[in-house]
Amino acid sequence: MNSPLTWTDLDKRAVDTARVLAADAVEKVGNGHPGTAISLAPLAHLLYQKVMNVDPSDENWLGRDRFVLSAGHSSITQYAQLYLAGFGLEISDIESLRTWGSKTPGHPEVHHTKGVECTTGPLGTGVANGVGFAMASRRERQLYDPTAVPGQSVFDHFVYVIAGDGCMQEGVSGEASSLAATQELGNLILFYDDNRISIEGDTKIAFSEDVEARYAAYGWHVQHVDFTNGFTTYSDKVDELYQAIDAAKAVTDRPSFIKVTTIIGWPLPTLAGSHSVHGSKLGAEEVARLKSELGFDPDKSFDVAPEVLDYTRTNAADRAKAAREVWDAQFATWRSSNPEQAALLDRVVARELPAGIEAALPVFPADKPIATRAASGNVLSALAGVMPELWGGSADLAGSNNTTMKGVSSFIPADRSSKDFIGDVEGRTLHFGIREHAMGNILNAINLESLTRAYGGTFLVFSDYMRSSVRLAAISKCPTIFVWTHDSIGVGEDGPTHQPVEHVPSLRLIPGLDVVRPGDANETAAAWVAILKNHDRPAGIILSRQNLRVFDRSEGSGFAGTEGVAKGGYVLAEASSEPQVILVATGSEVEIAAAARDTLEAAGVPTRLISMPCVEWYVAQPEEYKASILPAGVPKVVIEAAQPIGWRDVLDGAVTAIGIDHFGASADAATLYREFGLTAEAVVEAAKALA
Repeated sequence: MNSPLTWTDLDKRAVDTARVLAADAVEKVGNGHPGTAISLAPLAHLLYQKVMNVDPSDENWLGRDRFVLSAGHSSITQYAQLYLAGFGLEISDIESLRTWGSKTPGHPEVHHTKGVECTTGPLGTGVANGVGFAMASRRERQLYDPTAVPGQSVFDHFVYVIAGDGCMQEGVSGEASSLAATQELGNLILFYDDNRISIEGDTKIAFSEDVEARYAAYGWHVQHVDFTNGFTTYSDKVDELYQAIDAAKAVTDRPSFIKVTTIIGWPLPTLAGSHSVHGSKLGAEEVARLKSELGFDPDKSFDVAPEVLDYTRTNAADRAKAAREVWDAQFATWRSSNPEQAALLDRVVARELPAGIEAALPVFPADKPIATRAASGNVLSALAGVMPELWGGSADLAGSNNTTMKGVSSFIPADRSSKDFIGDVEGRTLHFGIREHAMGNILNAINLESLTRAYGGTFLVFSDYMRSSVRLAAISKCPTIFVWTHDSIGVGEDGPTHQPVEHVPSLRLIPGLDVVRPGDANETAAAWVAILKNHDRPAGIILSRQNLRVFDRSEGSGFAGTEGVAKGGYVLAEASSEPQVILVATGSEVEIAAAARDTLEAAGVPTRLISMPCVEWYVAQPEEYKASILPAGVPKVVIEAAQPIGWRDVLDGAVTAIGIDHFGASADAATLYREFGLTAEAVVEAAKALA
């Protein structure tokens, strides 16, 4: 619980300083979003100076509260507080807002600005991130401190999110907020800046719902603080907001929603409440009048009184010191009392996989075809026992995605258990419901927490619903694992609405995303390990619905082992002599290419077969390696059940790409592959034309 609020003249001056800094910074660069930063300065100051447990000297302190600015366009709201609290930003950084090379980009970026927990900007994203951070905290407590009373563990902390009208309108916030109530996330507090303004002006032209009632219907604890009469009762309103936060922290069985009604840009003299202050500079005259109104010199810019900066930085440091002294003592006690969990924490923080993880993987026999989605499920079940930090689930497609680890309970309150899924405090199976977009952003936050590793599944065609979260994972260098099954027209009878044809090449266009499409069950196992070894980028593992051939990789079989999977592309089967043609395939088409190779070899055409489960991994290999397996001058035929785009940029020399450049149809997979020309015969014909 918070101690009684102390609000001095220096606190008020610090709030007004943040307001003036927002006006000056946007005015200097000529663009940005000053209005929200000006009117929300009291809330931001309250959080950073009076409420949150954060340490400006250690942004990665495990015991810290998490702050998410879902209204990321108002980044200066957070930057001003990071500067005033001493997180490493200086006045020059505020002056360089939204400019080349600055620490203060247009939207908050994790790993770029100290104190920023996640990259936000696409509206509503931060709400889902907040849900992910809150879920991660609960899982971390159970994983590392299972005997602790909830709320009293060194791994317990609060998550604070600021969202705006735009966030409330985006569907992802609704998806995530609904799930947060189901999960009873009592450590999540969401502030809704109800200023009723967006770029097109008054939100009533497109947004008329009662947001409080919506959140009450979700099952959240709901409060309202109205700042629109703050002109005369400013200090009382700050105290009311502080008490609302205190009340929210006391509610432990559901998330809390605090609607903060504001006038955007208040106390601007003439523009407060105008939509023009949402996303434009204010103009020199208005900035000068604001400064005069607040008692600042209108002729000075970026003017911060030394006593204000000394107060905010000293206060933040003193609060951090006090919190750290208590937490550090508790952490030392925890380490001595929980040596196994401490060793696990040390391994995870060091980003090391369990010793001998490969030995735990299943080996799939060559005489039994199996879909790679089913193989992936077996791999996950095998990993469950050796990698306790791994958890995940599906957007209501667990039985199809095979994302449920055997013998693992569900991450849901016990009273949410169903006949099929039992929830308990040790649960690791995630149920996202039919909420792909929220799932992606929740996963990103969990993985940014870095103390666990989470994955989430859906059909590949529905990656469209979550593409923004995948892109943000790549921008954030976040090691989220997206499990996408039903990878092609091999989906079959469900027809073209469920058959992805453009998705694989389009996902490859996202910089920093590893698109992994294993060719058989044992490649799938190797791909999982390779993905888990990477901690600086996301991956999508793309898996088949239909059964695929499992290659006999024993010595003398003619097929290589899976050691080359991590290289992205490798020689699966060598030509009988100097190759006259090279076949390259991914995923479910590797078995087609293997059959074509047999035909070509029998016809006297020496043919090398390359399996390329991940183009991104292959491209990153040394030139010598790439030249050794795919030498220039040797004709190449690529087969992949997707748009045949981009292969000439990956491979040297004459290339023929066999794919599908139109939508599918409703029929069984074998018929579709035959009718659309994705066959061994088509590969042979193309190879002979080149050889």
